[in-house]
Amino acid sequence: MAFGIIFDMDGVLVDSERAHHESWRRLARKHGIDVSAERFRESFGRPSRDIIRAIWGESVSDAGVQRLDAEKEALYRELISQAVPLMPGCRELLERLRKAGYRLAVATSGPPENLELVLSDGLIANYFEAEVHGFETAVGKPAPDCFLLAAEQLELSPSSCVVVEDAPVGVQAALAAGMKVIGLAGTHPAETLQAAGAASTITSLDELTLELVARLFQP
Repeated sequence: MAFGIIFDMDGVLVDSERAHHESWRRLARKHGIDVSAERFRESFGRPSRDIIRAIWGESVSDAGVQRLDAEKEALYRELISQAVPLMPGCRELLERLRKAGYRLAVATSGPPENLELVLSDGLIANYFEAEVHGFETAVGKPAPDCFLLAAEQLELSPSSCVVVEDAPVGVQAALAAGMKVIGLAGTHPAETLQAAGAASTITSLDELTLELVARLFQP
C-alpha cells in the first residue's frame, strides 16, 4: 500500500519567513501601513490575497488585490533569488523519504512563480510527484482544498497522506482534509501547533524520522 507525505512550502521546505515579512513591509510602507512581525506571523500560511484584504481592508477592488499581490510576490522572489534558503536538512529528508518509498507532494498558498523558483533553484523539484500552488484552489487554508488536490494528484486517499505544516491554519486545513499532521515548530511554537491539532511536533526537519512517519500511518 502506498503512502504520501505532503509538505507545505514556506516555513517547512524553505526558510522564507524573513523574506516574506520584508516584502510585506516594503509593500505596505509605500501605502503608509506598518506590518509588524507579530501581525505578519499571525497571517503566515494564508494566501496573499486574503492577507491583502486583512491589511488594506475589504474596500480594495479585485483588480487592486491582484496588483498588490503581484507586486508583493515579485519583491519576495527578488529577495530569495540569489540563494533559495532551504530549511536545514531539507534535501536530505526528501531523499530519505523517497528511498523509503513514500510519494511526495508540495502544497503551498503561494503563487506558481514562487513554487517554481523554490523547487527549481533549490534543486528539489525531482523529489515531488505532485505540486499544488495557491492559484489552483478557489479558497485557501484553513480550507482543505490544496491538500485534497495534492492527494488526488498522488492518486492516494486522504487517510493515506500525512502533512508537514508550520502554521495553525495549515494544520486545520490538513485535519479538515482527513489527514494527520506533523507540526514543524519555528514560525509558531510547538504548543500552538499541538493546540491546532498536530499529531506530533518537531523542531527541525532532522527530527522527522522514518519511525515517526510510520507511527502516524498505523491504524
